[in-house]
Amino acid sequence: MSSFPTQEPSGIEAPVSRDDDLAVESAVQSRLGVWFDHHLYSLVASVGRLLSKPWAALLTIGVMAVALALPLGLWAALSNIERFAGEVQQSRQISLFLKPEIKLERARSLAEELRARPDIGAIELRTPEQGLADLREKSGLGDSLSAIEGNPLPSLLLVTPKGDELALAESLGSLAETDVVQHDAGWRQRLDGWLRFGIRLAWLLAAMLGLGALLVVGNTVRLDIQSRRDEIGVLQLLGATDGFIRRPFLYLGACYGLAAGAVALALLTAADRTLREPLTALATSYGSHFELQGFDLPQALAILAGAAALGWLGAGFVTGHYLRQNRSGQG
Repeated sequence: MSSFPTQEPSGIEAPVSRDDDLAVESAVQSRLGVWFDHHLYSLVASVGRLLSKPWAALLTIGVMAVALALPLGLWAALSNIERFAGEVQQSRQISLFLKPEIKLERARSLAEELRARPDIGAIELRTPEQGLADLREKSGLGDSLSAIEGNPLPSLLLVTPKGDELALAESLGSLAETDVVQHDAGWRQRLDGWLRFGIRLAWLLAAMLGLGALLVVGNTVRLDIQSRRDEIGVLQLLGATDGFIRRPFLYLGACYGLAAGAVALALLTAADRTLREPLTALATSYGSHFELQGFDLPQALAILAGAAALGWLGAGFVTGHYLRQNRSGQG
């Protein structure tokens, strides 16, 4: 018999050993485990560095929180103003005074005809008797009005528009039964203009103050990098990648941003609690049930995520710049 090892037939591959599969799978799991462990270590170490310098960390977080709270507070105030303007239906109503000679039956039939129009949301008929009773109750001239013979008030239709208010007011003014159309949409147009201006101002402030928060985090991380320059140099000599070196600083910036977002939300919540009671009492005195509305849970989570991302970006820019400079200096 031949002492040489037998060869596999040509064209037939040798089967892959199960031990090889297990070795590859074990290597992949090992790399993922190391990657996950380093992320977890970076997060814990970042929190530890924050707690090791509480006053410096509180100063950075406080500056970032104020920078975040100002545009968020302006945006919340504008949202409440816009919601309040939308809830004031009386201001959108068109008062349609009918001619004195129009009988009550014709006023009722006209109200039914107008109610069927697509540009009218609701319509209410006020009879002359109801108008006189309201006038006596609200004017304080009950005795003087009792001396007047008859009822000089006409029938009144209160029309709530569904679409364009100005076009509807012009259309109602052209009716044969109409005597006077009372409607003032000028203040709503001015309010809408101020709201548009305010929203744009809020976005501008958010961009400027967000850039300020980015610079605050970047400067804080830069100081931390300077204090760990020797440690970073040793890691680079040992062959550590830029991602490995950058990771703890990214988590540090994210922790700063997350904490600043939480403080900003706390400040805005305190302001909401402070202003809610007097504003509710003021609205009640005008017959309104308006209440301040703060941030709901999805909005609060979005704010926290955005603040953390802002801190992450600031740390990433500074760390990347330092590593590029350091690599150029070594080259």
